[in-house]
Amino acid sequence: MAQGSIVKRCKVCRREGRNQFEACAHAERVYAISYRVGSKSIFKTIGPNKKEAEAVIAKTLSEVNNGTFYQAEEISLNDFIDKWLDEYAAPRIKANTLYKYKNALQTHVRSTIGHQYLSKITQNEIRMLMSKLIKIKSAKTCNNLLTMLKTIFKYARRWGYIRISPTEDVDKYRVEREEMDFLRPEEINLLLKHCRESFKTFVLTAVLTGMRKGELLGLQWGDIDWNSNTIFVKRSLKYRYKSKLNGEKSWYFDTPKTKYSVRAITMSPRLKEALEIHRITSPITEADLIFVNSAGSPLDPDNTIKREFQPALRIVRFHDLRHTYTSLLIAQGENIKFIQSQLGHASIQTTMDRYGHILPNTNRGVGERLDKLVFGEEKQIANSVV
Repeated sequence: MAQGSIVKRCKVCRREGRNQFEACAHAERVYAISYRVGSKSIFKTIGPNKKEAEAVIAKTLSEVNNGTFYQAEEISLNDFIDKWLDEYAAPRIKANTLYKYKNALQTHVRSTIGHQYLSKITQNEIRMLMSKLIKIKSAKTCNNLLTMLKTIFKYARRWGYIRISPTEDVDKYRVEREEMDFLRPEEINLLLKHCRESFKTFVLTAVLTGMRKGELLGLQWGDIDWNSNTIFVKRSLKYRYKSKLNGEKSWYFDTPKTKYSVRAITMSPRLKEALEIHRITSPITEADLIFVNSAGSPLDPDNTIKREFQPALRIVRFHDLRHTYTSLLIAQGENIKFIQSQLGHASIQTTMDRYGHILPNTNRGVGERLDKLVFGEEKQIANSVV
């Protein structure tokens, strides 16, 4: 019958000359388990939660006794990240997203806890990592990294390298909702007035379609149905760096953000007219792109757009033109389901969460309208003295 024990260790108690194995309330305390498998003695740190250590030792001893115990090979976090990126992430996510994953892990994880064995990393170390990061990065950035770490450790557990994820009880930070900005009609006209002629149609298309920047850049002439006044979103144009030292990069076509982003957008008469004129004046390109520079290359979001996009009244992001389009649809009373389809949101809940606060209040007089529908006439209620 296998036997084991739970051991408490505390760095603070040890520094103060106290018995580090005795009970204490220090946040630095951790619990470990000790047991034997055959002639081999195994000692494993679990974390700051004693109940968690009790659960692990109970499960481990049960597996040792019934012959189902399996001791996973030790692997460092850096080595497992390589394995996870190669076997899980690379086949499933877009190249641009994979590039961002690698950068974030290299900058914030590999250099701090990447050298440690997976089985040795504790919840306390993950919390310390996040507490340091929140001092220099936004809550959203920290949450994105934590989500990635949770996924990495989930697969480490699923593939048998660890039993419990050290990220399991690490909470995300509260993210304050950013104030959504959009241009009013008079601001749109002023912005278009100050745009160079070659760039004006690009901005107009953004305002009147709500397309994302990459979707606009990847738009081809064959995506426009001139008879039905419809623009079809089929792809996105992205850039990848060949060398960040000299800024050399190349462009490529990618699928839109999600499968719901493949959509048909209604084209207004004014936009149709502008695009017809733009088609006559713009260079013909092998890729059949609508928006190109004078050399026939796609517009560069890190150069041309940032330089040319100078709103006349105040500073807004280019992405705020997407919000502007949405606000225009809401202002003219379009159905929220139609707005969802035009934006390419996966669910109507996404649309409501982002734009519900600017929807008009339509519940005034609902009681009176209900009475009229049921009873056929509006009831006039007068005060009377009995």
